[in-house]
Amino acid sequence: MIRSYRDLDVYQRAFALSLSIHSLAKSFPKDEVYGLTSQIKRSSKSICANIAEGFAKQKTSKAEFKRFLMIAFGSCTETLVWIDYCNELSYISQDEFETLHEGYEHVSKMLLKLHDNIR
Repeated sequence: MIRSYRDLDVYQRAFALSLSIHSLAKSFPKDEVYGLTSQIKRSSKSICANIAEGFAKQKTSKAEFKRFLMIAFGSCTETLVWIDYCNELSYISQDEFETLHEGYEHVSKMLLKLHDNIR
């Protein structure tokens, strides 16, 4: 039974990936603190925050939940762009890139499926 946003698989996966991003970002160059580091951390957290906010708002409006899931989807896509930058700039290893990329691609699909299943 799903009682909280924390019970949603998509939230749990997005949260775990966000924690990985935050951990990896500690090793990024200092001159990226206000650039790429800030952006990727912000967008990864935004996915989780929008899932949670939308879940709370579904009590009064399923349409609002769907809207917030699409915002989360947008943030997920943004995070994929920052992961591409991290890879191209060699801030992360190829294995880290593949793990993050596959993880966020999976979260994207989960968000779309959840969105489509809300009636």
